Amino acid sequence: MDVRAARPDDAEDLRTAVSRAREETVFDDIGAPLLDVSAAGVREAAAEAEWSFLMEHAEEGPVGLAIAHPDPDETEAELLALWVHPSRAGEGVADELLARVGNALADRGVETLRATVPADRPSAAEFFTAHGFAHRGTRRSPAGDESIVVADPHALT
Repeated sequence: MDVRAARPDDAEDLRTAVSRAREETVFDDIGAPLLDVSAAGVREAAAEAEWSFLMEHAEEGPVGLAIAHPDPDETEAELLALWVHPSRAGEGVADELLARVGNALADRGVETLRATVPADRPSAAEFFTAHGFAHRGTRRSPAGDESIVVADPHALT
């Protein structure tokens, strides 16, 4: 499997992969925000984000995606999405994608990567803790309480 920069023209293949994953009942294994999985939504997310990485399998197509975008002052960035196809869970896809985001942020001088973790996703909290994220605070969203976790991008590489 290879990791590369995601491109807007990946939208249809990614939308298809995400749709298949939803049929398998697991879309958001680590609690990252859901993407608009329409081709237009995926294309827009990949085009607008500063850093988008796609992991592809030669025969299966996209099996993972990470999207991050800097805050206006560019000292922090938010992890907008970290998705792994359920058939590839536990194979290090999320680890590799997170490391790739960390490298890109560190190269750009971004000091902090921020992620949001829903309170009802202990596996997501464990994932981020295992990757060096620390709790910064809690906020209420329409979906319920969410933890804000942060990490130094250099520690993710």
